[in-house]
Amino acid sequence: MASLIQRTFDDMGTSLFDVTFCVLDLETTGGSPADCEITEIGAVKVRGGEFLGEFQTLINPGGVIPPFITILTGITHAMVVEAPKIGTVFPSLLEFIGDSVVVGHNVRFDRSFLDAAGVRLGYGKLPNRFVDTAGLARRLVRNEVRNLKLQSLAAHFRSPTTPNHRALEDARATTFVFWGLLERAGSLGVTALEDLIQLPTARGSAHYHKISMAKELPRSPGVYMFKDRHGEVIYVGKAKNLRTRVAAYFYGDERKSITNLLREAQGLDHIVCDTELEAAITEVRLIHAHRPRHNRRSKPPKSSHFVTLTNEPFPRLSLTRTLRPDARAVLGPFRSRRSAELVLTAIWDAVPVRRCTGRPGSRNGRCAPAQMGVAMCPCDGTLTRHAYDPVVEQIIAGIESDPALLLTPLADKMYSLAAEQRFEEAAWVRDRHLALGRAIEKERRWRALTGAGRIELESLDGEHVVMDGGRFTASWGSDGQAPLIPPPIAPVQTAVPPDVQVAEEADLIWRWMNERPLLLVDSQHGFGLPSRPVPELKAG
Repeated sequence: MASLIQRTFDDMGTSLFDVTFCVLDLETTGGSPADCEITEIGAVKVRGGEFLGEFQTLINPGGVIPPFITILTGITHAMVVEAPKIGTVFPSLLEFIGDSVVVGHNVRFDRSFLDAAGVRLGYGKLPNRFVDTAGLARRLVRNEVRNLKLQSLAAHFRSPTTPNHRALEDARATTFVFWGLLERAGSLGVTALEDLIQLPTARGSAHYHKISMAKELPRSPGVYMFKDRHGEVIYVGKAKNLRTRVAAYFYGDERKSITNLLREAQGLDHIVCDTELEAAITEVRLIHAHRPRHNRRSKPPKSSHFVTLTNEPFPRLSLTRTLRPDARAVLGPFRSRRSAELVLTAIWDAVPVRRCTGRPGSRNGRCAPAQMGVAMCPCDGTLTRHAYDPVVEQIIAGIESDPALLLTPLADKMYSLAAEQRFEEAAWVRDRHLALGRAIEKERRWRALTGAGRIELESLDGEHVVMDGGRFTASWGSDGQAPLIPPPIAPVQTAVPPDVQVAEEADLIWRWMNERPLLLVDSQHGFGLPSRPVPELKAG
């Protein structure tokens, strides 16, 4: 079940104190690995602020070192003529690096040469994760130093080793720079490797200082809630990894909606969930409870809309905002009246159901839909119940057991219009067909969920979910214990979800069930869909 308690320190990601870093620097004969070679490698391995070892060797590039490189680095041809070639050194270098995180100043340059050598020698590209001190410095100390060159940063952090374009000395200086940058990053709440790797991607967000909101978040599924200075919830979101997701808002997202959100955000709450499904359900419930102003896409409507087949001597279709207990059939809920009208019009196109609202026999002549032959209406008193009942039965059966009774007439009409090259009208009918098909499919899923009563399901990865009456009740992961679930309370049975919130939850549950193999652990009643599927439109 959802909890406001942070779990364990393991949820916070890989602690930087426990990570082994290999700080590396290369000297080369030029700037491109396509036609230049490595002349020297220097590396320093550290963990938790302690030196673990060093690696240094000159490399015979197999060619002449350009004079300007010799002037820059002091490495002459005579120094490397008897040095080993990269093919001899590379296995030892890979062993030294191991599975550590590789650190370098402008590390992309060094990485490109190592990857090129690895591919050429049959080892492939380095799989290690990389951290660039230049990128970190740009994020953390850009306003404190003259430039971001290694020499400037080494002086700024008072490195005892001065960079001199020799690999090992530069690697040692980079190590001290890296430690200084880690200290700065820690003051922003960056204490895990995953956050450190993301840090350089922050592009000067004006609200970056608020990243401390993510400092205490666990790396667990859950829901987060941004609040304004009055404590009002202004945005609700879900995440597979709470810490990573919330921190991502501060890494240079330039969308105006995000900028406005961060400008107003002054606080953050979170709820840890046992599973991703629980997080998704909790998000929906919180959005409907708080109606946050920045949840524009998923903002709940003020009311739900239903397409209802009335219960009267000559039933007709009606748009309602509440579920009528005496309805003969119902579809919905819909988020907008326009969506409901699209489905209502689809049924009108499929069957000649009554459209007039007057009392039967109250008119001297037939209403307009009856005169056009698109509806059977009792307004003039000539229509009998015996003649009209098949229309009602067709609608009910089309919704509850055989959707083809409603959808096939629409498909035939669409194909006929297309054959006459009346493509715009055909597109209208197509849209109605799709809307009606979706509405019927959702109604069937709801009946399957509610009809089964209490259901317990288990996924292959050990994720358990309990539902009762179509509503999510509890979930727990493979590493969690089953919560104490109260005895099920008989839910109110409705033909469709009573409102948009419940419908959205049902959609999430069904999507979760449909995306993975599941074991049915327990079911109070039978669980399944009607045998006849909802027909789909076919191309051509």
